[in-house]
Amino acid sequence: TYPTQMSPRVIKLIIRQVGEECAAKGQAVSETLVAFMVKAVVLDPRNEFNVDQILTKRDVQNLIQLCVTRLLDTTNPSLSTIKMQVYFDMDYANRAELLREQRRVLEGRLAPLVRDITDSRPRVPDEMMKVYQMIVSYVLLSSGLGSPTDIEVVREATAALQSIFPQTALSAFISFSKKDKEQQLKNLTMLVTGIRLFNRECGNGGKGIDDLPAILNEVLPSATRTMEDSLNTCHVLAHCYTALLESMHEDQHRHRQLSSFKLKEALFNVRQYEAFLCILMSDAITGAQEVEKMNVQFATTMEQLKNIVQNKVSVDTKDVFPLFVAICNVWTGFQNELLLLSFLSNMTNNLQQFLEAQSQLFPEEVLTSLLEGVTVKTDEERIRETMGTEKWLFPETTADFDQLLIQYHGFCAYAIGVKGLTLPGNPAIGILKHKDRCYVFSSKESAYIFLIHLLELHHHFEYLAPYTQTRSADKSLMKPTTKHDSSTQTDTHILPPSIVKSYEWNEWELRRKAIKLANLRRKLTHAMQTDLSHLRRENSTQVYLPKDVSTQTKHENSSNVPRPQIFLAGLRGGSSAPTRMVKVDLTRPIDET
Repeated sequence: TYPTQMSPRVIKLIIRQVGEECAAKGQAVSETLVAFMVKAVVLDPRNEFNVDQILTKRDVQNLIQLCVTRLLDTTNPSLSTIKMQVYFDMDYANRAELLREQRRVLEGRLAPLVRDITDSRPRVPDEMMKVYQMIVSYVLLSSGLGSPTDIEVVREATAALQSIFPQTALSAFISFSKKDKEQQLKNLTMLVTGIRLFNRECGNGGKGIDDLPAILNEVLPSATRTMEDSLNTCHVLAHCYTALLESMHEDQHRHRQLSSFKLKEALFNVRQYEAFLCILMSDAITGAQEVEKMNVQFATTMEQLKNIVQNKVSVDTKDVFPLFVAICNVWTGFQNELLLLSFLSNMTNNLQQFLEAQSQLFPEEVLTSLLEGVTVKTDEERIRETMGTEKWLFPETTADFDQLLIQYHGFCAYAIGVKGLTLPGNPAIGILKHKDRCYVFSSKESAYIFLIHLLELHHHFEYLAPYTQTRSADKSLMKPTTKHDSSTQTDTHILPPSIVKSYEWNEWELRRKAIKLANLRRKLTHAMQTDLSHLRRENSTQVYLPKDVSTQTKHENSSNVPRPQIFLAGLRGGSSAPTRMVKVDLTRPIDET
C-alpha cells in the first residue's frame, strides 16, 4: 500500500520497488539512476502524471512499470543519456571543488603524523631526533616531492630543513601551542620546497622531483586534441540526425520509413554528450591558460632568486624567504593543474561508453544509407542561413551581449518545445529575455511563433492553438481561456477588540484556579505585635571613608650624641679601713662628635 501523495516517503518506496524488480530481472541499477528515471518519467508530459494531485495505487503501479520498462531497455539511447547525466552529476566537480577535496584528502592523510609531531614532548636526544625525522617526513609528504622512504630524497630534504630549522630550534618549537606548531610545519614545508626546487634549477639535487612544466606542456595539447576529436565526431552525428529528423517532417514517405528508428533519442544522446564535452573542454582551456601564466611566473621568480643568491656564502632571509614561498606556490599550482588534467581526461574517456547504444542503432553503413538524398547542414551553416540585415533590438543587447546566459544550452526554444529537435539557435536574430531568462531561435519564423504562444495572441491567430491543446484525441482547437486580474480588500478589524484577559482555554488551568479558590475559603490570615517590636524602625547612617594621607618634609636631618663612658674605681675596697671610691668620666664632649 502507498500513501496518496508524492511525498518523500512514497518516492523512496517507488525507488526501492523499481530497483528490486530490475534486480529480479537480472539488471542491477543504482538508486541514483532509479531516482533520475522516476523524475524523468514523472516530468514527461506524455505520461500525464501530476505530482500535485492525489495518486491512486494504479497510478503508482503504472509509474513503477514505466520506470522498469525503460531501465531494462538497454538498447534505447534515452537510457544511456540518463546514465550519462547521472554519471556527470555524481562525478564532475569544477576546479575549486576538486582542489578543495584534494586538500581535504591530503590533510586527512597527514593528520596522524601532524598529531604525533604536535603532541610529542621529547626530553632526551634520541626523542628529539625522532621528532625531527617526523618533521622531515611531513615536509616530503605534504610537498609531494619524492618519497620519504628514499634515502637520497630524505637526505636532501633534511639538509634543506637544517639550513632554516636546525635541530637546536626544536626546544623552542616544542614550547609552541598546537595551532602555532601546525602553522610552523606549513611554513617549513613551503621554504624547504622552494629551496629544493632552487637547488634543482641550479643543478644541485632534485632527486624525486618530476619536471612538471615539461610534462604539462606535453600532455595538455594531447588532451585537448582528444577532446576536440570527440567533439568533431559528436558534431557530425548531431548534424546527420538533425537532417534525418527534418526530412521526416518535410516528407511523409520519409516519416513512415524512419519512424521506427529512435532518431530523437539518438540526437538527444549526442547533444548531451556534446554539452558535457564542452564543459570539460572549457576547463582544459582554462588549465592551459593557467599553466602558461605559471611558466612565466616560475621563470621570473627563479631568475630573481639567482640574482640575489649568485655565489654568496650567506644571504638575508627577508630577501630570499618570500621568493622560496613564491616558488613553492607556483609549483603547487603545477601539481594542481596536473591533477585537474588527469581528472578531465578520465571524465572524457568514461563518457565514451554512453554513446554505444546510439552507435549500435546507427552503424556507419546504416547511417550512410539513410542519408541518401538528404542534405546535411552544419550548425554554422544554419546560423549563416538565418543571418539577415534585420536584427531584433533589445535593451539587453549591450557590450555584455555575448555574456548572456542562454537557456537550453543555446538551442532553439521553439524547436525543442514543439518539434522535439535540438536545433542550434542564432543569437544574431535576437535574444528574447523573459522573466530573467534568455532564449534564442533557429529562425525568425520560429521566434515569431514562440512569441505568439508566449504573449497568448491566439485570438489574433485563430489558426494556431497551444501545443497542450492539440494533444487531445480529436485534435480540435480550443478557445484560449479568458483571464483578467482582480483584487479585493477587507478591513482588518471591523468590530472593536473584545479581549477577555482572564479567559483560559486550558481546562486544567481552570481546574487549578478553582482548587486555589476553594482552598482560600478555608484560609485565615493572622498577625500579632509585641512590645519589643512595635517601636522598631530601620535606620541608616552615612560616614566618610578614611583617606590615605601622606606628608613629605623639605629636609631630612639626623643627630648623634656621644656615648657615655663613666668608670668607677675602689668599689671593692682595699687594705685601709675606709673605702674610697673614685669616679672617672671619659665621655667625649658633644662638640667633638
